[in-house]
Amino acid sequence: MSGHSKFANIRAKKEKNDAAKGKAYTVIGREIAIAVKEGGPDPNNNFKLKFVIQKAKAANMPNDTIERGIKKAAGGNDGVEYQKLTYEGYGPNGVAIIVDTLTDNKNRTAANVKSAFTKGQGSIGTPGSVSFMFDKKGQLIIDKEECGMDADALMELVLEAGAEDLKEEEDSFEILTDPADFEAVREALDNAGVSLASAEVAMIPQNTVSVTDEQAVKSLRRTLDLLDEDDDVQQYWTNWEEE
Repeated sequence: MSGHSKFANIRAKKEKNDAAKGKAYTVIGREIAIAVKEGGPDPNNNFKLKFVIQKAKAANMPNDTIERGIKKAAGGNDGVEYQKLTYEGYGPNGVAIIVDTLTDNKNRTAANVKSAFTKGQGSIGTPGSVSFMFDKKGQLIIDKEECGMDADALMELVLEAGAEDLKEEEDSFEILTDPADFEAVREALDNAGVSLASAEVAMIPQNTVSVTDEQAVKSLRRTLDLLDEDDDVQQYWTNWEEE
């Protein structure tokens, strides 16, 4: 999202999601369904599905639950069609927020996202109203403690695979790619045995916004908490420089 360490934020968000596994399992289950329908049920021939399965296991999703989800999506008989929708808006102090959703009921999702913004003293905008302040990039985060490669070797590997940049932080490496090269870089890291703390096509803010007013911070957290709790919300991004 923002803050001084992207990896620290990822860990904090994971701990929050671990406390609500029902939400995490629902989100991953939908990702499995989409991956299977896009590339088939065999993870050996569907790298996107392979990564979602890794993500499911990292979230301690039972193997039988994963397998049922794959079989259900492969059968195509559940009658559920998920639609990807993106919402843009502003929180307090002009903080920009982008929300990605995956839903089988766009009216429900639209109402819930709008409610989250409203309850946090924010407002939904029109498509493009805040996305121009972000860059769409593949973003891969590696925990240094889990990485057996030094920075130079890692840099050589990812640049050869098509990455744009590698940034080293105290506790992690951040790799940025063009969205078109994201899968190739992720696959190169997987083939090299490098574990990923996070990997996604993300919206990276060009500039960040500080919020010092306590009530504004409280309202902003209210919106983000409600988005976290919504099963239809896959991910959100902000330009808030969280203290």
